[in-house]
Parts: sequence; structure tokens; C-alpha cells
Amino acid sequence: MLAKRLRQARKNKKLTQEQLAHLVKTTKGTISNYENEYSTPSNEMLKDLAKALDVTTDYLLGNDSKNEVINQPNSGNQLSPKEEHDIARRMEKIKRDLMEANNSSGNDGLNFYGEPMSEEAIESLLESLEVIVRQTQRINKKYIPKKYRKDDGEDKGM
Repeated sequence: MLAKRLRQARKNKKLTQEQLAHLVKTTKGTISNYENEYSTPSNEMLKDLAKALDVTTDYLLGNDSKNEVINQPNSGNQLSPKEEHDIARRMEKIKRDLMEANNSSGNDGLNFYGEPMSEEAIESLLESLEVIVRQTQRINKKYIPKKYRKDDGEDKGM
């Protein structure tokens, strides 16, 4: 039941396995394994999946027959799949640029207070940047008039 409902909820949100994986910080293979019943998500992952798909955990587990949407997609706080994809692309570019700067610099790479940054510190920095990018996207979406937004695949004046 979980596999079927997970796949259906993902398709209802018009997300690819890769996009969903990015939202819950896992791999496309893991999502595929869940949808093909090769593995089952942990309780924490189940909560993350439900949140990303705007459904309840009970719905995913088959305990609730209604597909209750928790967050309305047009609430202004919700990012569209296109926006999520754009953020993922933007973050990949930032990561590439950061890693290239780290590998090609002649001064032992990235530093924080004069000390070289570890791989874990760089990942933490990237995660923090992603939070900032997402928050900025939500704020822009909330306050920029619709005619100036880059939504629905077409540019309008920008």
C-alpha cells in the first residue's frame, strides 16, 4: 500500500523521483526502492515524505483512505515543482563553483576564520545556503506581483 500511495502522491505533485529525493535529502534510487517495495522508509523518512508530498503519514501507510492535502499549493508558502527544480539546479552550480574554488585556490582552499574548511563544514555551508535560497524564493513569490514572476515556464517582464 505504501509503495502505491507514495508513487501516486508523487505523481499528483508532478514530481520526478529525483525531485522528491532532493526534497527529502536522499537519492533517486532510494525513492525507487520505496515505490517498488524493495525497502521501506524509516519513521523519520516517512514523515519527511509526507511533508514533501503534502499528505498525511496515515494516508501513505494506507490507514486513511482520503488523500488529505496538508498545504494548499497556492498558499504562497509552497514552492512549485519547477521552483524546486530551479533551486536544485542553482544549488548544484553553487556547489560546483565552491568546490572548484576550493580545489584550484593556491591558499589551501576555503577558510573560515583562517582555518581550512573540512568537507563536513562545506556541506553544512551548502545546506545553510539552500535554506537561504528557499526562503528568498518564498519571500519573492509572496511579494512580487504575478505579472513580474517567472512562474509557469514563461518570463513576464524580467
